[in-house]
Amino acid sequence: MSGDLLPVLWLCGPPGVGKTTVGWEIYRELGRAGAGYVDVDQLGMCFPEPAADPGRYLMQARNVGAVVDTFRAAGARCVVVSGVVDTAHGVHADRIPGAALTVCRLRVGHDELTRRFLGRTGSTVVMADALRDAEAMDASDVAGVCVETSGLSVPEVARRVRERAGGWPVLAAPEHPSLAGEVPAPVPGEGSVLWLCGATGVGKSTVGFTLFQRALRAGHMAAYLDLDQIGFCAPAPADDPGNHRVKARNLAAVWQTYRAAGARCLTVVGQAEDESAIRTYTDALAPATVTLCRLHAGREQLTRRILSRRDGGSWAQPGDPLKGRPTARLLQVADAATADAEALDRAALGDLRVDTDGCTVEEVAEAVAAAAVRLRSSSSFWSSNQGCTRRC
Repeated sequence: MSGDLLPVLWLCGPPGVGKTTVGWEIYRELGRAGAGYVDVDQLGMCFPEPAADPGRYLMQARNVGAVVDTFRAAGARCVVVSGVVDTAHGVHADRIPGAALTVCRLRVGHDELTRRFLGRTGSTVVMADALRDAEAMDASDVAGVCVETSGLSVPEVARRVRERAGGWPVLAAPEHPSLAGEVPAPVPGEGSVLWLCGATGVGKSTVGFTLFQRALRAGHMAAYLDLDQIGFCAPAPADDPGNHRVKARNLAAVWQTYRAAGARCLTVVGQAEDESAIRTYTDALAPATVTLCRLHAGREQLTRRILSRRDGGSWAQPGDPLKGRPTARLLQVADAATADAEALDRAALGDLRVDTDGCTVEEVAEAVAAAAVRLRSSSSFWSSNQGCTRRC
């Protein structure tokens, strides 16, 4: 490592090769020593993509640079990044000036990639795109390290990646974190932010992404962000176990990038347990107009949704803490989620409350959009011309 640059390992490769899974494994191994993780797919959900940035590679690289800076300030001693890269121009390292960057390409034979991809999506059309991406990666020189993953377990791939990358990470002496108490710089410009919160399993991500798609269909340049996906920085400080300061600073930086690209509205999903946490985010987003909508569900629905996450049901996300967990543990999570939902109801957090019991995703999205417009006309980005068919 040179100077004060932070070791950053970027895992790339075609869809289905295992970038996210391996990246999460390496982050999990290093978290106690102070590490961060981010999936670049989570840093480019802003459409339509700018004509000057096809593929949104520049946008993603700029956001990676901002996240790396935040994680460093929070005490991370290394950062793992996973996601696609621009095969023509590489990872645009000039947009990540604070990083000592190592790019590692994961590869697998076509037959094995086909098997993995069909098992994940079942789409032969998308699979053909993945195979073309694999061929382009094989023909490129964007990565200094390449690891063949065929026949290897995830821990074996993670170990081989670190070995091939020279024993990554080579760490400097730990520094005292400086993020505590720091207020993220306000985002220039205004814009409208619709933030969905609520207990685990209430449907924040599914409903939020549906609202994001509605804004796109209405012709707006819109963005989407999951707060959990920009807060993987371990260990979390004792006075901020939800990592809200980290998430808020990253939220402000990513929204600034999207605003610069022309986005007018942002859909955010993520938890906030009290007014103090909410202020951390609204202060970071000022002067944007933030509408916080709390989704609510009863015990039966929360339990059903949480149990579905065991097998990858509901909303897929890197680092899902519920995937693969035993039923007994998931039932404990469901009990805790029910208690959280009741506590949030008593506290009456948020500008709006929408009950999701007995409603489809589209019905909940329509109810959220309608309530948001009634509260603030500026929230019309997410509204449609269709009325809700039932009360949610």
